[in-house]
Amino acid sequence: MGTTSIGKTKDGKELLSVEIRNKNGMVAKTMNFGANLMELHVPNHAGKTTDVVLGFKNVNDYEGNECFYGCTVARNANRIGGAAFDLNGKHYTLENNDNGNNLHSGSQTLAKKIWDIKKTTVNSVTYAYSSPDADMGFPGAMEIEVTYELTDTDALVIRYKGISNQDTIFNPTNHSYFNLDGQTGLTVLDHLVTIDADCFTWANGSSIPDGTIKSVKETPMDFTKPYALGARIEKKYDQLQFAGGYDHNYCLNQSQVVSEFSTPTHPIYFAAKLENKDQTRAMYVYTDLPGIQLYAGNYMKPEEIMKNGDHFVKRGGVCLETQYYPNAINVESFKSPVLKAGENGETVTVYQFDFTE
Repeated sequence: MGTTSIGKTKDGKELLSVEIRNKNGMVAKTMNFGANLMELHVPNHAGKTTDVVLGFKNVNDYEGNECFYGCTVARNANRIGGAAFDLNGKHYTLENNDNGNNLHSGSQTLAKKIWDIKKTTVNSVTYAYSSPDADMGFPGAMEIEVTYELTDTDALVIRYKGISNQDTIFNPTNHSYFNLDGQTGLTVLDHLVTIDADCFTWANGSSIPDGTIKSVKETPMDFTKPYALGARIEKKYDQLQFAGGYDHNYCLNQSQVVSEFSTPTHPIYFAAKLENKDQTRAMYVYTDLPGIQLYAGNYMKPEEIMKNGDHFVKRGGVCLETQYYPNAINVESFKSPVLKAGENGETVTVYQFDFTE
């Protein structure tokens, strides 16, 4: 428990990890590099813990991390079509790092910066970063905070805060890859997924939505009831073929308020559920945001080494990234990701765990 030096970046900056825990033995380890989540140890009925998020064996590999393992993605998660947008009559150009588009804010994302450790307690840590005007191409000097908290109900609560001196985009997410069986070196295609969404945002061959909303009904996109992730992933369906599997935004119904994490003025909704094959462990995802990206690890890199020393495998983990819809800044019908100058932006994501014997 506490703060530990774990090495240095390639340019000599100190890497610090912060470990937090709850009374049940659940442990999260984060680091000041990118405010990234490195480990999440979740207990079972016997008290034995399993690390359910994937990551690197060598801490310096996080400096590359093209797959975004454990990343706090900011200022903007997911894709912006054409790597550009207009705001208040001004045109902004971003880095083209994804087939002509901007993905996760670019290659110099804040997930690869050193954050300040602002506050720590036994069960929480807050990181802070000052992002200057025009950072990664986005307008406004922005102060950003990310807080990880473990509750005694076995939930990892992630709170994001931001304030900018200009109108800007604020759409952060966590990009952890989950495998509820741990660092197995096996795929998660047998994991069961449920998503509280009747619709998804149709996307073109570059994974860019244009405003078209489609029903999941009678398609392999339907997770309104539990389906194994791999049951339909190879179906001849344009969306799956475009993205090489699931990598899609779901339009959350926001039909079930989760009272434990909500306030009268800030409701948090059930978004998704992930279960391992034998249903001995489950993870519930809650958020206040309108969308969630289901990403099945289609482009994980087998040449890279994960924490247990094994090679990563394609589809060895699944991401459930809460978000504003991809390309929302360029699609007027989507809920806007714009944070007005001087306003306090805040969003919450919860990953809560349960188990059976």
